[in-house]
Amino acid sequence: MELKITTIEGKAAGSIELSDAIFGLKPRPDLIQRCVRWQLAKRRAGTHKVKNRAEINRTGKKMYAQKGTGGARHGSMRTNLFRGGGRSFGPLVRSHEHGLPKKVRALALRHALSAKANDGGIIILDKASVKDGKTKMLAANFEKLGLNNALIIDGAEIEVGFRNAARNIPNIDVLPVQGINVYDILRRGKLVLTKAALDALEARFK
Repeated sequence: MELKITTIEGKAAGSIELSDAIFGLKPRPDLIQRCVRWQLAKRRAGTHKVKNRAEINRTGKKMYAQKGTGGARHGSMRTNLFRGGGRSFGPLVRSHEHGLPKKVRALALRHALSAKANDGGIIILDKASVKDGKTKMLAANFEKLGLNNALIIDGAEIEVGFRNAARNIPNIDVLPVQGINVYDILRRGKLVLTKAALDALEARFK
């Protein structure tokens, strides 16, 4: 697959051939779904918790006599039968993380990249940089490129001025190539890759 390379100002800067092993696969929704589910489960805090009857600060004295009242037999007020008592089978602090093989994660990433390529949602930049690190200038350049909802992937190091300018623009995410992931690719409309990011991806999946 051949794509045109553009500059941040929207000018043509040649073309490049994308690897079919990374961008030319037939997307498998099942693999992509497994990886997204794994990512979202991994980032859950899991700090939700309720108190059981042993943790309720209330007297343990028997409410009333066992017999002779005409009422049901009750003991502690801490039980789950009463308002303010412990809760049965409520959530406890735990990790929601589950395993996913590294090869499956790598394959899902390639399928996500292929899905974005098939939809025409990939833009290739020669480099990600902006003069003086000005947000106004970068936003104008993004408008020329038609980027209002995009994930930008640069090489191992992101230019400080570009990163600082882009973080003030809504719906624009900037990541180094080692941070590329399936969920962020799918949640943004466009995927912008620099030449440095492409070289790193091809070296990674060689």
